[in-house]
Amino acid sequence: ISDTVALETPGVRELWEVLAWMEEFVEGLQSGAITGSTGQRFTDIVNIGIGGSDLGPVMVSKALRPYWHEDLRFHSVSNIDGTQLADLKAELDPERTLFVICSKTFTTLETMTNANVARAWIAKRLGKAAIANHFVAASTNHEAMNEFGIHPDYRFGFWEWVGGRYSVWSAVGLSVALVTSMTVFNRLLAGGRQMDLHFRQAPMEENMPVMLAMLGNWYNNFFGAQSQAILPYDNRLERFPAYLQQLQMESSGKSVRMDGKPVRCKTGQIIWGEAGNNAQHSFMQLLHQGTRLIPADFILTDESELATANCKAQALALMEGTTDDDIESHRVHAGNRPSNTIHFTKLTPETLGQLIALYEHKVFVQGVIWQLNSFDQWGVELGKKLAVPLYKELASLRVGEHDSSTTGLMRYVQAHMVDPDA
Repeated sequence: ISDTVALETPGVRELWEVLAWMEEFVEGLQSGAITGSTGQRFTDIVNIGIGGSDLGPVMVSKALRPYWHEDLRFHSVSNIDGTQLADLKAELDPERTLFVICSKTFTTLETMTNANVARAWIAKRLGKAAIANHFVAASTNHEAMNEFGIHPDYRFGFWEWVGGRYSVWSAVGLSVALVTSMTVFNRLLAGGRQMDLHFRQAPMEENMPVMLAMLGNWYNNFFGAQSQAILPYDNRLERFPAYLQQLQMESSGKSVRMDGKPVRCKTGQIIWGEAGNNAQHSFMQLLHQGTRLIPADFILTDESELATANCKAQALALMEGTTDDDIESHRVHAGNRPSNTIHFTKLTPETLGQLIALYEHKVFVQGVIWQLNSFDQWGVELGKKLAVPLYKELASLRVGEHDSSTTGLMRYVQAHMVDPDA
């Protein structure tokens, strides 16, 4: 598709307009043209989000640590218990801190709870008028942003069709662009586009997303593999397994097909993992000699000979095992444990973009095979919906009508609640 035709596709022109405004804003902040309320240059970018609005920026920013602007630091706040922000405030200078609120609806309970605490902190330290200088938002709910105090020029839109776990390419990636540069962010997008084109054009037998998807289904549906380990041998990718947990488990965790009929096979696998060398000293024993079949994806760069040697050795041991006659039986490794190795020379914005898009397209292919909608998450939405009335009950010290288990737990919690102001 030519760029001219693409611009005429609904939504594409608006998307490019957001990216252009992101570039202008990032350059303004890094040059010092955009400052805090007291005229101080920003030194700390704090991303406030949950789910994909946290996992995406956190994973990408950590992976691209060598590309950070020398005068900027990245932080994230996601958990609703308040400890992340409480600990973070101790090391932040409010005059030099910019908060990036990522919430499509600007109503997500966890995100807005943390955002309101951050707003109260800025208002207390710098005055209420400073809110407009120290908060930006990736959202489309302008009424809620008006109420919060987000400056009209500090708003970056994305759309209902952008699922959270697929959103790091959008304005949700603003904090990544701010702490690196828009050039680096565009290189990430370019890497994603390279994998998009490969997925679209490569024949099936050479198509990486198709091969990953087929292998995943093969072990899941025909060998009963209930989980898959993700093992990056580059510590900057340590949050990649968590990122893939949401991407794959929220997309493929379905038991009803798009035609309304129940699925007739096992769908999503449990995704888990850890940075490679840490994994060797925690759970790799289970993969080698355990009773469960657990396929693994090794992710490897050429940036450390020692890490490369360890990665290759683990894959080799899983495959070949050892059945020497002269060793005790409890030391025998049966081998024939499956793994993939995804190898690239260096972790760059381009290769990271390719890696993210590779797994996104893998999820899509599996959804097509299983006849699932890989882009909804009604189970998650139900839990979020049920949390609102329960929160109101806790705040008002009353219990509504629930099942006996929920009622008992709510009464117990209320009886043991600690007054935060005590």
